[in-house]
Amino acid sequence: MELTIRNNTAKHQFETEVDGHTAMIAYSLSPGGIAFLHTEVSPELEGKGVAGQLAQYVLNYARENHLKVKAYCPYVNAYMKRHPEYNDLL
Repeated sequence: MELTIRNNTAKHQFETEVDGHTAMIAYSLSPGGIAFLHTEVSPELEGKGVAGQLAQYVLNYARENHLKVKAYCPYVNAYMKRHPEYNDLL
């Protein structure tokens, strides 16, 4: 399933809606950097690859915007360990 992900700057989160349920990754910006704080996916969406697509999107966003990443969120941290191609963002 392909997701439509948007940056909700007012709430400081990247989010998507699937079947009436919102999934998100919260972030905090600093000069030249972005910290990913928390990933939230409702139980109805678990196991559908939603969190993985969100993580990939936010890391690509960081790369495109030349931002260094701090992965405080356990999910994003684990995703980066499984995908070393993002290690240059740390």
